[in-house]
Amino acid sequence: MKTIPKDQLTDYVGKELGISDWFLVDQDRVNRFADVTLDHQFIHVDPERAAKETMLGGTIAHGFLTLSLLPHLIENLIIVPEGMTWGMNYGFEKIRFLAPLRVGSEIRARLTLRNLTERNRGQYQFTFDVSVEVKGSDKPILVAEWLSLIFAE
Repeated sequence: MKTIPKDQLTDYVGKELGISDWFLVDQDRVNRFADVTLDHQFIHVDPERAAKETMLGGTIAHGFLTLSLLPHLIENLIIVPEGMTWGMNYGFEKIRFLAPLRVGSEIRARLTLRNLTERNRGQYQFTFDVSVEVKGSDKPILVAEWLSLIFAE
């Protein structure tokens, strides 16, 4: 997280804030996510069956697992105003899963500040464009327009 003086926040609108480090999505993580969400569809948890019965070549991560990794992936990219007291996820305007994420792949996020509005004094709504890329591919597997509310003194 990068702290920015409040009067400079709008300078970042329309700018890419950065690209995260690569992050491995392995079968153990996918299995644990399946346990938490009770989504044990074979394409996620049974590598042999997924390889044999689908054109995927093996298991794929849940789309919602990829989505749930966004806070971790962008934690060092996001900007916040000086005096921030707390923030919260405000939702998404758009989420698209463009391609499956094969288990064993590495992903990273690319973050751009689309818009920023001061809703009330000290209450900022950030709109971010985020995409998730897979190592070795030119196309993102996920794109989203993500909203956050940040409160600052």
